[in-house]
Amino acid sequence: MHTERTTSSPPGIKPWIIDTTLRDGEQAPGVVFSAAEKIEIACLLANAGVNELEIGYPAISNDEQITISKIVGLNLPLRLTSWARAKWQDIEDARKCGTEAVHISFPVSALYLQLMEKDYEWVQQQLQELIPKAKKYFSYVSVGAQDATRAEPELLKSFVLDAEACGADRIRIADTVGIATPTSIITLITQLKSLSYAALEFHAHNDLGMATANAFTALEAGCNAVSVSVTGLGERAGNAALEELAIALKLSGKYETSIDTRQLSHLCLAVSKAAGRIIEAQKAVVGKSAFQHESGIHCAALLKNPLSYQPFLPDQVGCGKHELVIGKHSGSASIQHFFSSRGIIITRTEANHMLAIVRTMAMEKKRALQPEELESIYSTLLVNH
Repeated sequence: MHTERTTSSPPGIKPWIIDTTLRDGEQAPGVVFSAAEKIEIACLLANAGVNELEIGYPAISNDEQITISKIVGLNLPLRLTSWARAKWQDIEDARKCGTEAVHISFPVSALYLQLMEKDYEWVQQQLQELIPKAKKYFSYVSVGAQDATRAEPELLKSFVLDAEACGADRIRIADTVGIATPTSIITLITQLKSLSYAALEFHAHNDLGMATANAFTALEAGCNAVSVSVTGLGERAGNAALEELAIALKLSGKYETSIDTRQLSHLCLAVSKAAGRIIEAQKAVVGKSAFQHESGIHCAALLKNPLSYQPFLPDQVGCGKHELVIGKHSGSASIQHFFSSRGIIITRTEANHMLAIVRTMAMEKKRALQPEELESIYSTLLVNH
């Protein structure tokens, strides 16, 4: 059985990382993973060191159940969890798949209760009925407070206490529509931790662009676990990104991460290909531009120390070397470095002369220059001199 901590995160302790790429990630509009792709992604996530994989939603279809069962049969070295609504049939469907754990989602905000035509008394009844029954079939039962960040604080507190009393192993605090901020997360998690010893998980969405920051802050505030997805794939603007959180935890110096960050680039490429979603150039951690530099001041410093304008080296996430791009903002050091890498030594004066031509051409073309264009400029100067 896979175990996790039930206290907050002191320095040197590994946070429990739950990946939901195959469940919440696949709920991104237009994304469909084939069975083979799901199996591949599950294996990559296990190899990368994720603690738990929210593997899917069995009640969707028989095909989904078959795929989940195949992944269970691989005996991967991480906890596998099925997702279910607060319905016994959903839990039965999950049981057929053989996952070690089940996550049961409950509405807790006034809006979601209204949409389901339920009240909190119904939630209490379902907690009391479903959790004990589920624990007969699963070694680990997690329950979720859906739309928790829009719920009335007292109702959310009641949910946490009720879920704990019914035997839930962990309680998910879901920022379902991504409205939380780091400061609001600190307040919320601190309040919940003060009244319950239950293991808490935070589930972030990225509607305001703060999902990863909120996930990190939740751990800082005392959450035992967070759920993430590869590249942040998920509904609307997505979820907290596994690769971003993993690097943030590593660089913080406060946590030991179970993630092998060197596998992140390959993992993100595999998921983006399966999802039919490109990785934007400026995507944090794994985007192409994350390790490209053009500014003359930056490039000159990078040539002396690659950490001068990078928080970590590209090989720490499985990327190649950083790249110095030659364009409008370049300096003479970059020009000299470019030609030196090709066995051509030019003086600072020659570099400055070329730089004027480079900047003019870059402005005309509205882009950085290609290697062959730089070589052509050099050849023309040689002929003219």
